[in-house]
Amino acid sequence: MIENIYIYNKITNNKLFKKELNFMQHGSYTVYDHSIYVAKTCVKIAKKLNLNVDYNSLVKGALLHDYFLYDWHDNDEIGKLHGFVHPKIAMNNAKKDFGLTEKEENMILSHMFPMGKSIPKSKESILLCLVDKYCATKETISGNKIVEILKKANAKLTPYSLFILTLIPSCFL
Repeated sequence: MIENIYIYNKITNNKLFKKELNFMQHGSYTVYDHSIYVAKTCVKIAKKLNLNVDYNSLVKGALLHDYFLYDWHDNDEIGKLHGFVHPKIAMNNAKKDFGLTEKEENMILSHMFPMGKSIPKSKESILLCLVDKYCATKETISGNKIVEILKKANAKLTPYSLFILTLIPSCFL
C-alpha cells in the first residue's frame, strides 16, 4: 500500500490535516479523501511501473498537494481563481505545518500544470500532476447520472468521453 507508513500516518493523523475533512473537493469527495486517494494511487502506479522515485517525497507531496484549507465552492473571490491560486496556498500551508523539501514544494506548486506558472521538475512531480487529474476525473464522474445510464446501456466510455461528461454542470444531471 503506502511505502512509508510513518510519513503517511504522521500527516493523515495530524489535526491540521484533518481539517480537510470539512471541505468538499470533487463530487462527494472531501479534500481529505481526495488527497489520500491521490497518494495511494501515486504509490500504486510508481510500484507497478517500477519507477525509481523518492517514496517519502511522493507520499508527502501527494498528501499535501491540496492543503489549502478553505472551501473553494463557498469563496467567490478565491473560488473563481482556485485552480490557479490554490497550489501556492497549499504549498505555503504545508511548508509551515509540515516542512517541505525543494522537490515536495515543486510537486505541490506544479500539480495543476499547465494551469499555473510552475513546471514539474521531477518524476514525482510529473506523476502527481497526472495522477491528480486522473483521480479528480474519477471522483467527479462518480455518481454522475449520465455516466451510470451509459454504463447500464453498455456504452463504450473512452477517457475523452468521460472528460467531456465532467464538463456538464451538475444542474443538468
